[in-house]
Amino acid sequence: MFSIEHDFDATVVTLVDDSAAPLSEDITVHAFEDCVTIEQYDPRRDDVIRITFTMGQVRDFAAALNLPEGVYRMGGGGKADRT
Repeated sequence: MFSIEHDFDATVVTLVDDSAAPLSEDITVHAFEDCVTIEQYDPRRDDVIRITFTMGQVRDFAAALNLPEGVYRMGGGGKADRT
């Protein structure tokens, strides 16, 4: 299950783990104009862990989801070329 909210400066997507137990904490994705952050509460540390992606890293990650194992560089036209 997930929710989508449009805030003033970001789109916020919350991913809820509704699978069988044990459940994981919700993941919140904030998509800003210049970066994307991913947050998840860590009960062991009693703190929220945040990862920040540049827009280039988001583009590379999206491409990587559909490619086989290897090392790639994004080429012209948004195509990943194997290096």
